[in-house]
Amino acid sequence: MRVHICAVGRMRAGPERELLDDYLKRFDRTGRALGLGPVTMHEVEDKKGGGQEAEAVLLERAIPKGAMICALDERGRVMPSPEFAGKLGGWRDQGVSDLAFVIGGADGIAKTLQNRADFKLSFGEMVWPHMLARVMLSEQLYRATTILAGGPYHRG
Repeated sequence: MRVHICAVGRMRAGPERELLDDYLKRFDRTGRALGLGPVTMHEVEDKKGGGQEAEAVLLERAIPKGAMICALDERGRVMPSPEFAGKLGGWRDQGVSDLAFVIGGADGIAKTLQNRADFKLSFGEMVWPHMLARVMLSEQLYRATTILAGGPYHRG
């Protein structure tokens, strides 16, 4: 199952970028044997300042046709890592070929795109900077592969 991260904004060089690249590399390496990956990053920018709706149009173009859409939203479902791993493995086992995680900009994801999402995932009730959300997602993707591979899982 190919994984896509479709996000508003361009991540620049720095510690967040280094973490993102590291976790995505780990995910690709570990996930390959599990039928997960590779991960493709799709970054979009609304240079005209059209807000959520303009960002949604750009994100829609970045999402592969037929992909299952998982929107990151603070009102989405909060789940522990093993459950997320199970969800990821379940989608793979159901034959999902492309899974797109959608991360909005500073104002979140437009309702029109949220309504298209097959699943909404939350990293808690707090709002996270969208660049940090990418790092958190990439870490959880990697953690999911280690859980699915039978590796040790350390809670807390």
